[in-house]
Amino acid sequence: MTEQRLNGFPMGAKAMLVAIGLAMLAGCATRPSPDVLNPVRLPVHLPGHLNASLHSDEAAANHVNVLAATNRSPDTARGGFGSAWADNLTYEQYAFSVPPNRKDTAITYPTARPDPERQFAVIGRKQLAKAAFVQAALGSVQSDGTVGIFVHGYNYSYQEALFRTAQIAADANIPGSPILFSWPSAAAVAGYVADRDAALSSRSDLDSLITSLSASGKVKRVILFGHSMGGFLVMETVRELKLQHRDDVIGKLAVILAAPDIDVDVFRSQLKDIGRMPIPISLLVSKDDRALVASSFIAGERARVGRLDIDDPVIREAALKERLRVIDITSIQASDGMGRYASLAKFGAQLASFESGKRSTAGEVGAYVFDAAGAAVASPFRLAGRVVGSQ
Repeated sequence: MTEQRLNGFPMGAKAMLVAIGLAMLAGCATRPSPDVLNPVRLPVHLPGHLNASLHSDEAAANHVNVLAATNRSPDTARGGFGSAWADNLTYEQYAFSVPPNRKDTAITYPTARPDPERQFAVIGRKQLAKAAFVQAALGSVQSDGTVGIFVHGYNYSYQEALFRTAQIAADANIPGSPILFSWPSAAAVAGYVADRDAALSSRSDLDSLITSLSASGKVKRVILFGHSMGGFLVMETVRELKLQHRDDVIGKLAVILAAPDIDVDVFRSQLKDIGRMPIPISLLVSKDDRALVASSFIAGERARVGRLDIDDPVIREAALKERLRVIDITSIQASDGMGRYASLAKFGAQLASFESGKRSTAGEVGAYVFDAAGAAVASPFRLAGRVVGSQ
């Protein structure tokens, strides 16, 4: 029997690529249970760690605070949140102990007796009413009026997304408390279609969160960072805001899409509805993103935005026409699907200034290459532009 082929690849090879991509999306082999959300008390003799509650006055060199809003249903039996859709948002505040001297983006979850030198650990947790959550968020606004929201991607549990937010915040040395928006992902490799439905169902809740924060005059800029399918949710939410004529909110948004799992034609339609944003949308892409190879296969070989090739003249022309920043980060190596984008945290200052509007000019749209030294430099194939990032 002649072997079937799809786009030049044997079907067996395609299936293997899908398996690799899904394995990358799945992350670590052993996934954390909701038990990791229970606050722990660390040994008092260890220097540089917060050994108290959320309200301790002790100085701590290795701790971060995270705010979280989720439309997942609470898992009351285990103290976490599951994959069922909730009617209302739940708001929480966390404090994390962060292991010092980390060499990569890997997260080691706490055990029954956590080791703060190696493991991330929750050391404070409490639920907040919406008004208290907004006040806590406003109290964490950076000096330039910037607040950041992270929207996770496909196949993430609540606790995985929360710990990832803590890692990004620690590595980027973000002042204040970054905000996680966690939508009800099934947290299962086979849950791709269910996750897409859950992401779509979460548009109004993310809209509500963004609108609540941007209503304050203290907030000048909302950096909205969406990874993978979270990027699809972000774009759908911005589209919803545009259709509501909420230009007051959209004017404060700096949208960053990391490996966006969005069909190219769907993205084009979203851009048409949204129009040009005051701060250009940034796309962090990688031609060798194997997780998006799997996503493309599931979607019937439809091209995904996160794998755009900035060397393609059509892509370069489209970036300029649509006033987008397409940044190729293929040079940044990582061991898992999110790791490459989480690695960007150490270049947070460069990206933050790039996205906060401080350098927002029409001349800075187009195609860029983000090199391993932490600079976004104009693509050699780009017709105009200047070096952006560290000099």
